Amino acid sequence: MRRLRTPLIALVFVFFVPVWVKAGVWYMSERPASWREANWSSAGLLPAAAEEPEASIRVMYARTGGLKGVVAVHSWIVLKEEGAPRYERYDVMGWGDPVRRDHRAADGYWYSHSPEVAVELKGEAAQRLIPRVRAAIAEYRWSARGSYRVWPGPNSNTFVATILHEVPELGGRLPPTAIGRDYLGDGFVSTRLPTGGWMATYRGILGIAAGPREGLEITVLGLVAGVRFQDPALIIPGFGVLGGSEAIGVGAEPEERAADAAGSGGEGWLFDRSRMTTLEGEPTAAAGRI
Repeated sequence: MRRLRTPLIALVFVFFVPVWVKAGVWYMSERPASWREANWSSAGLLPAAAEEPEASIRVMYARTGGLKGVVAVHSWIVLKEEGAPRYERYDVMGWGDPVRRDHRAADGYWYSHSPEVAVELKGEAAQRLIPRVRAAIAEYRWSARGSYRVWPGPNSNTFVATILHEVPELGGRLPPTAIGRDYLGDGFVSTRLPTGGWMATYRGILGIAAGPREGLEITVLGLVAGVRFQDPALIIPGFGVLGGSEAIGVGAEPEERAADAAGSGGEGWLFDRSRMTTLEGEPTAAAGRI
């Protein structure tokens, strides 16, 4: 029993004490009491579509509301074709048909929280990738009514993470507070990440990820703790990344994205049975479209 005491104490201090602290901060902060009182209007982060004639792809996220807001963010995808007069927003909701188009403003507040950009790609590269992003959205596995699950997934972050995996040239990964991003289906799965690292996970509940850009991440009950070395930072459950960029992808040059994509095996690599395996080395049943 004494041998278990130290790791259990470490587990509590690393994963649960920060969440309790964050919950206290969250409780005392000003925030809407319900979704009816929340601000869902445009945050004014994006230029008017007419002022940005070039094509663009953006992944955005914001802290969510209610008790989920203590530990999690909500994410979505924003597309704009070259010369298009408006943006298109795609995200997943927990009621009705999960995948929604233009449910809110492209850069809208989420439960009164201002969004941030996780991935941004413009110009010819974006125009070239938009058809593949659309195809990945159309083929999203958990698009039927009743398939949404808040924890451990599939949820809104599972949806966006799936698109990033399907189009690795985007070169991004959602922040550690995007609970559900690592849900790849039932069972243990190991896979290459679009940012160049590797991840092994059990349903997004328990897992480990490591790589030059990811650093080292440990997941317990969907909460992520870790450290980054390339962009020095600590990852603290509830609080996210302290000292560096929350998401991996902002500021990456197209050449970096292309190199990461090439290293991860090119388009659709996440669902290639030769690359996505169970920890026993056998192809996973989730290696099809998810």
